Amino acid sequence: MILHHEDIVQLETRYRANFINSLGGFKSLVLVGTRSPEGNDNLTAFSSLFHLGANPALCGVVVRPNEPKQNTLGNILNTQSYTLNHVLPSFYEQAHQTSAKYEEGLSEFGEVGLTPEFHAGIYAPFVQESAVKFACEFVQKIDIELNGTFLVIGKIVKIIVPDNCLYADGFVDLEKAQTVTCSGLDSYHSTQRLSRLSYAKVGKAPARIEQ
Repeated sequence: MILHHEDIVQLETRYRANFINSLGGFKSLVLVGTRSPEGNDNLTAFSSLFHLGANPALCGVVVRPNEPKQNTLGNILNTQSYTLNHVLPSFYEQAHQTSAKYEEGLSEFGEVGLTPEFHAGIYAPFVQESAVKFACEFVQKIDIELNGTFLVIGKIVKIIVPDNCLYADGFVDLEKAQTVTCSGLDSYHSTQRLSRLSYAKVGKAPARIEQ
């Protein structure tokens, strides 16, 4: 099958959403935890997390068009605090369910059966059931005029990683941590690493890194 722009715009809406979302390959899957100024917790699955830099430690997520109310975007802007929590095979179905359109102010934690976890100095809740998780402080919101979405950039201020998943060189073994990834809008996957490779240098074949 070969499609051109004029073919893509003619696709049925849901078919096009599934099709285009699948093209980018496997994506990071996280649960974004926030809390409103009124103290209402919010939890939503995101597959748009990306690394932005290590010094300072920055990451970004793309937020779909919506009004900043008692929701992920509104809570981040109003409190400057949010958490990103990796999903495990034991609760990927609950993670998927957080994307349902629950009533404003209602906690997805309670609705899907996950547990909010609080740490000193971090206003937003973590997901207790998550193994790898980190908290961010809001840095910048960039409006993307092309489609009405928002790029939210955060500074990583606290990280929680199981000791047995962190190697001496700083590598986090997400496979050992059982982190789940996703593709498209609704397909969830475990992973199998092929290998780690040494730093790429011109004229030198990469070597496999043994742990």
